[in-house]
Amino acid sequence: MPTLMVQGTTSDAGKTTVVAALCRWLARQGVSVAPFKPQNMALNSAVTVDGGEIGRSTALQALACGLEPHSDMNPVLLKPQSDCGAQVILRGRVHGNMDALDYHAYKAEAMNSVMASWRALSDRFDVVIAEGAGSPAEINLRANDIANMGFAEAADCPVLLVGDIDKGGVFAQLVGTLALISDSEQARTAGFIINRFRGDIALLEPGLDWLAEHTGKPVFGVLPYLHGLVIDSEDSVSAAGTSEAGALKVVVPVLPRISNHNDFDPLRLHPGVDLVFVGPDETIPPADLIILPGSKSTRHDLQWLKQQGWPEAIQKHLRYGGKLLGICGGFQMLGLRVEDPDGLEGEVGNTEGLALFEMVTRMVSGKQLRQVTGKLSPEVTESGVTATMTGYEMHNGVTEGSALARPFAELDSRPDGAVSADGQMAGTYVHGLFDEPAACDAILCWAGLNTQNARSVDYQSHRLQQLDRLADQVEQCLDTDRLRSLLQL
Repeated sequence: MPTLMVQGTTSDAGKTTVVAALCRWLARQGVSVAPFKPQNMALNSAVTVDGGEIGRSTALQALACGLEPHSDMNPVLLKPQSDCGAQVILRGRVHGNMDALDYHAYKAEAMNSVMASWRALSDRFDVVIAEGAGSPAEINLRANDIANMGFAEAADCPVLLVGDIDKGGVFAQLVGTLALISDSEQARTAGFIINRFRGDIALLEPGLDWLAEHTGKPVFGVLPYLHGLVIDSEDSVSAAGTSEAGALKVVVPVLPRISNHNDFDPLRLHPGVDLVFVGPDETIPPADLIILPGSKSTRHDLQWLKQQGWPEAIQKHLRYGGKLLGICGGFQMLGLRVEDPDGLEGEVGNTEGLALFEMVTRMVSGKQLRQVTGKLSPEVTESGVTATMTGYEMHNGVTEGSALARPFAELDSRPDGAVSADGQMAGTYVHGLFDEPAACDAILCWAGLNTQNARSVDYQSHRLQQLDRLADQVEQCLDTDRLRSLLQL
């Protein structure tokens, strides 16, 4: 079945959004389509319908297709644990930890998983839209490449090259990338898409004509810069949104190995929330609610928090009546100790926690991966109010201790997390807990939000609206007849 691959001149050129846009455009026409990303490196991931784990951006593209995410859609996921090492996930399951050199040598083996997953998708869907990673012109990474042209050559599929004009130098990006790939790779590059354009298109047209004449390849179209576009980010922590006067101040530390920071996207959209991300060496501002996010390396990030002065800031915050919430790795940090006897997240050893909950976490093999539903504990909801919640678990740690006697939530008839006796602190293993409006508003009201300002966004509906915005741009700005011909439709 036809496969089309979208590659970019750089990281963050817009590959994810272009693939999501094409998937949504095709799905709206009744085409059976699925996304595919051979290899991804990201700490934002999602639990799949088959109990695996894939990159969050690919899960967004599955939503664009009207599908549940499946591990075949992202067969190789690399989750960095240090500057030179990562956890390697093959077809949704943890394969092990590797440093960069070992993984580079292993890529020929990983390619078997890539091709097996692609064939499985090709058997189930009429069209596959694949996404590259980074740039195909990284000279040092071209040997045994499985993420870009290496896959395109193996699958014998055409490629569209995306350049981000908002960064500047888009013609140099496109022509330079084309010049640095092989003759066969140049031949399978079917054309270009220019992304994030602002201004009068008439001023760009002479450049488009030159590009087509110089390379002999067509420009499929120019996509505009979409203001206010909020979709799942693959890597970078997005800037907070706008809020109204008197909004609830929510502060989140940007941990070095922060994971699943998409948890906070619904808060970015909430008009009653002033969300602030605090990076390294930045002043920790006063807040109504501090949230410790998930982490791929809990002990390492816990040490970083201590070095940055967060324990003292949290103690002051609690003395003044502020609320504290820990999510997954952030929840583990609230305990007495985090133990890693097998070195699953790095070096073997123990790290003292923030000692705010009577509990201890031990890292064990066998990652918990599951989608969950349930309801919040009465300790974090108004009396008599039942707040349903949905989300997913993704962790290695097992937590034990007396603090768990007061759970944060009841999930599928089992307790999760903890709430302090004074109701000031809480923690949970559930990611995505703000996606459900009722749960989001309940947690924010527990943190001090005025109930009149409890107006959470239906995040799932919002994501679909954003995907439709992208699909609309495909119809309006790209050469859809040429796209259809490329996809053999």
